Amino acid sequence: MKLIVGLGNPGKEYENTRHNIGFMILDHYLNQNDWKKKFDGMYRMETMFGEKVIFLKPLTYMNLSGNSVRKIVDFYDIAIEDILIIQDDLDLVFGKYKLKKNSSSGGHNGIKSIISSLNSEAFCRLKIGVGHDRKLDTISYVLGRFSKEESHFLESMYSTYFDIIESFIKYGADKTMNEKN
Repeated sequence: MKLIVGLGNPGKEYENTRHNIGFMILDHYLNQNDWKKKFDGMYRMETMFGEKVIFLKPLTYMNLSGNSVRKIVDFYDIAIEDILIIQDDLDLVFGKYKLKKNSSSGGHNGIKSIISSLNSEAFCRLKIGVGHDRKLDTISYVLGRFSKEESHFLESMYSTYFDIIESFIKYGADKTMNEKN
């Protein structure tokens, strides 16, 4: 069983913001429908490529994402190496991505919460670059909305992100990291 978690914040005021890129990718991948509410989040269970997959969007706000992840991991007894977290990353160029495993939070509060809740850094992360406008404070920047140009560019990248999700489901973290990084 695999767990794919898209990080973000619930509520209209956070839609289409840089910090919600995890929610956005899952919504586009799954066509935004049929989410169930449980585990302090919205989730869907699918069977894909012969594997049961749970998709989760924590509704705990970013800083407490680990609470939701821990609940679903415990309920379904999901192995840490079968978890993929999709997150925004200020240090990557806009739209670029990096797959990581066994690394620190890099200052990302959602990842800090997940590491603390799981007592492990061994899960895989799909880090999506949102860049960083150094003229703005970090909070204002990550909670800012994408420009039209950025939104169009993201749309052009969705198929790449979806391919990574599917590779993770089929082959796991190590093979996906080796092939997609």
